[in-house]
Amino acid sequence: MSAYRRVLRHKDFRYLFLGQAASTIGDRAVVVAIALYVTQTTGSATDLGLVLGGQTLPFVALLLFGGVWADRLPRQRIMIATDLTRAALHAILAALILGGAVPIWALVAIEACFGAAQAFFQPAYSGLVPQTVPEPLIQEARALTESMANLAFMLGPALATALVLGVGAGETFAFDAATFVLSAALLTRVHPRPRGESQPEQPVLAALREGWSEVRSRPWVWATIAAFTGTVLCVFALWYSLAPGISRSLYGSVGVFGVLESLAGVGAVAGALVGMRWRPEHPLFTGLVLMLLNWPVLSFVFALDAPLALVIVMSLTTGFGFSLFIIWWETALAQHIPAHALSRVSAYDWMGSLALLPLGYFVAGPLAGALGARTVLGVGGALGAAMLALALTPRSTRQLGGAPVGLGLRTDGTGAREPADRGLLAGAGGTAGDDGAR
Repeated sequence: MSAYRRVLRHKDFRYLFLGQAASTIGDRAVVVAIALYVTQTTGSATDLGLVLGGQTLPFVALLLFGGVWADRLPRQRIMIATDLTRAALHAILAALILGGAVPIWALVAIEACFGAAQAFFQPAYSGLVPQTVPEPLIQEARALTESMANLAFMLGPALATALVLGVGAGETFAFDAATFVLSAALLTRVHPRPRGESQPEQPVLAALREGWSEVRSRPWVWATIAAFTGTVLCVFALWYSLAPGISRSLYGSVGVFGVLESLAGVGAVAGALVGMRWRPEHPLFTGLVLMLLNWPVLSFVFALDAPLALVIVMSLTTGFGFSLFIIWWETALAQHIPAHALSRVSAYDWMGSLALLPLGYFVAGPLAGALGARTVLGVGGALGAAMLALALTPRSTRQLGGAPVGLGLRTDGTGAREPADRGLLAGAGGTAGDDGAR
């Protein structure tokens, strides 16, 4: 609690935190609401994949441009504009649902516009958080935002399940629209501190090349992103496309899927609390191992019709490991990537990790129809585990340490210390040559 109070004393972070707490709960509710609404209205995994893929495709396609603009314009202004855009979109969708059944094409079109707005929001948010707290508090700020996100991960699915099954999907989307309005209002009170040296404005393509150079020169960055490209395809996309239907066939209710998502949120909240204090010597390696032992395994045991008690335990531990990994990953990026390029690197991270997600959504239904949903989900879990294991192969991934923030020094991939200005230029470059990346 003392760590929480220390971070929340900074009012700019406090306003950012409160706004995102509201909108993230709404977002998590909507993810499950979409799955429940489509499953209830059409019962088609292909339709659900079209809606989820329709949202994700423009998100992935526009992320890099979102990163460029987030490194060029005031980040909180971009976030306000995208919050208001998303509020309008889900207010329209709520009105359509309350007025009658919504055709799948209309749902896909609205969610595609939503994903496009999200593409400009996410890189701006990643770059703004470190600007709202002093450098020594970046991990605590990341842990607290992750606590909030994971509390939303716990409450959102439960709220969506209650609203959709008890009241209706339209009310869920109306609630989400209201949270975006609140977030935008709070963001108007955020005045971030300058961070890093200002850079001359570049043409868009030159800015993208510079961001890619920051990624390419660090094996721990690009190898992790590459692993997530495959794992998100094989695990995440298949889980959200197929698990609701499998839940109904195995356990008699699609609501079990919402409960499992909420339990993962419980584990994630616990992980975020631990992340406030736990600083392992090699955080990226530790986080990837936790992910490997839980995330793909959950899909595998669920597909095998494991006892519900085991699936519940795996949901909890998956949320716990995922939360810690995200905290350590985001902290590593903030500490080892130059501040002026952080949003672009974050955009490459999001784009690379989610590059195949739309494909996963689109093919999940047809594959399940041909091979069986449980077979597809189980094989996907096994493939995801193999890809996460490959992420551990670069030496810099295994040896990357935390930066001793506030001391003017940084720990490079081998554990040696070097001046902070050289570290900002080289990142984990001290180990890049060892991995054969240069």
